[in-house]
Order: sequence, then structure tokens, then C-alpha cells
Amino acid sequence: MKDEQVNQSLKLFIVLSRAYRAVNERVNKVIQKNGLNPTEFAVLELLYHKGDQPLQQIGGKILLASGSITYVVDKLEQKGLLARIACPTDRRVTYGQITAEGKSLIEEIFPEHKNEIHEIMKSLSPDEQQTAIGLLKKLGLSVGKY
Repeated sequence: MKDEQVNQSLKLFIVLSRAYRAVNERVNKVIQKNGLNPTEFAVLELLYHKGDQPLQQIGGKILLASGSITYVVDKLEQKGLLARIACPTDRRVTYGQITAEGKSLIEEIFPEHKNEIHEIMKSLSPDEQQTAIGLLKKLGLSVGKY
């Protein structure tokens, strides 16, 4: 019985990993055809929806190592999509701010991005989606990383 449960856990891990990869690859095509990589899109989308963010905190909010943030911010700044803004009250803090060009790009890309996700997810009924949300949240919380 124990081996059966272990094998089922392994199978679940494999199915979950493959599903994530397949969904991610399809969603990323929309992002990449618009000249961004998924991390650049995530940073711009965060700044668009949440406003200016301290650069030191962006990595944690989009699940990216802090060392990679500087590289991504540099690339977005070079493209004219993001600006670094010094904090007026704390010289140690620099904010990332989406530029007008960045806003325009996100406003162009995001509806297609959102629709692509919906097209993928509608293969599950609303009830199945709600069940999946609950189960995946439970799984994530069980390892303390949700």
C-alpha cells in the first residue's frame, strides 16, 4: 500500500509539472511575440497593476531571485519601458516605475495574455477550476511556499 501511495505521489508530481510546462509555454508565446521575455513581462505587469515598487522587493513579488532583477530592470530600462526613481526619503531605496511606453505596451499585450489564459483554463468547468485552486493552494501551503 505504501509503495502504491509513493508511486501515485510521483505520478501527480509528473502530471503537475508537465501541465505547468505546457500551459506556461503557450502563455509565454503571447508575451514573446511582443518582444518581451516572461520575466520582463512579469515586472512590467506588476508595476502596471501595483504602481511603483522598490527594486529590492520586485523579485519576491514575481518569484525571481534578487540577483536577476538588476539584469531584467536594466533590459527594461534600455527598452524605455521602465525608469529607476530614487526614493526622496531614503537614499538606499530605488523604485521601478513603468514608463508611458511601458504602459502602452502592457495595455496592448495584457488583454491577449488574459484571454489566452482563459482559453486554456476553460477546458475545466468553473467548479473544476475552483476545486483545482483549492487543492493547489493546499499543496503550496503544505510546503510553506504559497
